[in-house]
Amino acid sequence: MIEIKMDDEHLKKIYLDEVQKRLDKFELQVLLLDSKQLCKLLSLSWPTVEKIFLSDPNFPRMRVGTKWVFNRREVQVYVDRWSVENRKRDLYL
Repeated sequence: MIEIKMDDEHLKKIYLDEVQKRLDKFELQVLLLDSKQLCKLLSLSWPTVEKIFLSDPNFPRMRVGTKWVFNRREVQVYVDRWSVENRKRDLYL
């Protein structure tokens, strides 16, 4: 006869970890970001985002009422281009 012992706390942790992974994956599929999500995506504070990106009129953003929203794909394209341009500029300094 086989006896299986399970630790409820360990199983709960495994379950919660998997749920979090799926939530993180789902979050990546969201089309529009709010300012907090944008900061998290860029790993920057809001003042830094304002200084570096929102000061550029070409940065993709929309105003919905009093709230800024950002198209995830357009932001990714913009940031990729911005990153390449800044690396090139840094090479010439």
